[in-house]
Amino acid sequence: MRFFEKIRNNFKRILCGGAVGVANGLFGGGGGMLAVPLLEQTGLKGQRAHATAILVILPVSAFSFFFYALRGYADFSVLIPTAIGVTTGGILGAKILKFLPEKILSLVFAVLQAFAGLWLIFA
Repeated sequence: MRFFEKIRNNFKRILCGGAVGVANGLFGGGGGMLAVPLLEQTGLKGQRAHATAILVILPVSAFSFFFYALRGYADFSVLIPTAIGVTTGGILGAKILKFLPEKILSLVFAVLQAFAGLWLIFA
């Protein structure tokens, strides 16, 4: 039984990865926010789902960037200042993640997703 459960979970993860890839490629980002709940549906929980989402976003972001850059959509003038903020925020977020209970992490994540969605609708 465990063998078939692994196959089913891996099949789900392939489908989830496809959805994350399409979202990231289409919107230029946001795949990670989609990856977390999808990974949770395949059995990963809490911090493990969040950390794995970052891991799977790395290659899809690289490929998405490559195709966006080929089409001339990338603005390299914002790279350095934005990278400084993203790197600093990423380190801080990873440190905070270690201490957050799963319930609080899920609540904060849901609020962030709702805020991002409302911002896109009304901005």
